[in-house]
Parts: sequence; C-alpha cells; structure tokens
Amino acid sequence: MSDMHLVRGQLEKESIRKGFGRGLLEAGNRWDNVVAACADLTESTQMHLFAEAFPERFVQVGVAEQNLVTVGAGLAAMNKIPFVSSYAAFSPGRNWEQIRTTICLNDRPVKVVGSHAGVSVGPDGATHQMLEDLALMRALPNMVVIAPCDSREAMRATLAMATDKRPNYMRLSRSDTPVITTELTPFEIGKAYIYRPGRDVSIITTGTMTYQALAAAVTLAHDGIHAEVVHVPTIKPLDSVTILESVGRTRHVITAEEAQINGGLGGAVAELLGEHLPTPMLRIGMKDRFGESGKPEELLKHFGLTHTHIALAAHHILMDHTNHKH
Repeated sequence: MSDMHLVRGQLEKESIRKGFGRGLLEAGNRWDNVVAACADLTESTQMHLFAEAFPERFVQVGVAEQNLVTVGAGLAAMNKIPFVSSYAAFSPGRNWEQIRTTICLNDRPVKVVGSHAGVSVGPDGATHQMLEDLALMRALPNMVVIAPCDSREAMRATLAMATDKRPNYMRLSRSDTPVITTELTPFEIGKAYIYRPGRDVSIITTGTMTYQALAAAVTLAHDGIHAEVVHVPTIKPLDSVTILESVGRTRHVITAEEAQINGGLGGAVAELLGEHLPTPMLRIGMKDRFGESGKPEELLKHFGLTHTHIALAAHHILMDHTNHKH
C-alpha cells in the first residue's frame, strides 16, 4: 500500500460488515457450536451467508431486539457460541438493559454485532447513525469492545470472538471503506498495533478512522511532521502498554473515531493518560452532536472526520506546544 494510493483513496473498498459475514460463515464451518440469531436484518448485517449454510443453527427473532440478546444468553448458557446481530442503533441502542442483565451480569460469551454504526451510514440520518455504542458497551463489566478498520480485520475479529470466553461487542459500518490490512496483518483481541511509526505525534484511532489517520500521516510527512499511527481495534480491554509506549515517545496525542468522543476511544485514552502520563491531547470524533442525513463523504467532512481535519489537529497541537515552550 503506497502513500500515494492512501491519499488519493486508490485502494480496494468493501463494507466492513462483509468481512463479518465471511468470518461468521467460516466460524460455522470450524465449530459446530457456533449459532446465530438476527432481528429481521439478515442480509443487511451479512448474516445471510451463515443462515443459508446452517439453517438449523440460525434463529430469526424478528423485530424484537430485547428477545434477540436474551435468546443469545440462553444459547450461551447451553454451551453454544451465539452471534446476535442487528443495526447498532437497535442493538445495543434499544436493548442495552437486556445485554447488561442477561449477558454481562451472567458473564455469558454472547457476541453482539452492531452494524450500520457511525455517520457514514449516510441518508438514514440521526436516528440510525449509532454514535454512542462504544461508550455504552465500554461501561459494561465483562464486555469486550471491538471496532475493526476494514473487512479483512472484521473477518479475523469474528473468528477471534468465536474462541473468546467473554461477552463481545463488535461495531460494523455500512458504506464501502478502504481495505488497508493484508492477509498477514496481525489481529488479537486486546492488542493495539503501530501501523506507521513516528516521533512527533501519536494518532490513536479505531474503526473506519484508521484509514483517515494513515492518510493524515502521509500528508503530515510532506510538512516534515512524523506522525505515529496507533490502530486500536479493541477499545476494551485497552492495550495500555502499546499506547503509553507510543505517547512516551511523541508526547502529543490525537484520538480519532467515528463515534462520540465522550466515553468512546477518546475518553478511554484520556482516562489512561490522565492516570499514567498526562499529555497534550486533541480528540477527533462526534462532539456531543447527533448525526444528519447526507452522503457518507459529505457527513465525514461536515463533522470534521477526514484526514484533513486530523492533519490540521496535529499542526495545531504541535504549534501550541511550541508556543508554550517559548
């Protein structure tokens, strides 16, 4: 993947949810106790691949998201590995209490998959653009929270979730986004990865924003700024070692996420640094606002979620630090 291809967006594009669909099918082939349930959105969440291959292991619960996760909890109690999917606006948006009580309180390894997250859902508008899911799920005891950066990582994450003994939540996007990993790119639940080394500023990012962070780093390099891009596919548990090592080198931090900065990745990193390594920091993400209807690329620009905005934030934080030194 060349720098020029990154900046110009000349990369293969695919919806992250498609990687989940392929991963779930592969998990079903590997493990007989993998089962699935959906809330009337089987094709939208790409669960139809599993449902067609294993109809006897699939449950269509209909438009009943509370039932979706409680059925999942029951299946997990019977030693199954249940994946349950809907739009993130409805699961965990509508059924958070059932996830809390039937899954997390009982520590059942249900895999909750929330599709169509973030403003890049596009024309569906504010009601369907789930932006609070990272904060909601991060607050739950026992819950693992995952946001893959592309379809390939989503497939690897799905397989990793199938063997994880804890409750898991994974957020997926709807629109086609650049594929930035390869078949050899590592993924392990609980690990963060340095996708581009640097010494001047750490751009700590997750999900769809990792592409934007990499493109920002290329732009910054032309200005003589060496940004380190830290991809954090697991927001909880947070890889504090990798993050603290990066920030210890750069002493400047930008976080980037297609979600509310309050309680999301930005909140998690701020908590970590506040306790262990207070550092100048700017957070890119949704700033206490709801989404709007529009084309994905228009909305990303409108809400300041592009590589240009990340690069400007890097210039700003470094200039601030230079001014303070003088």
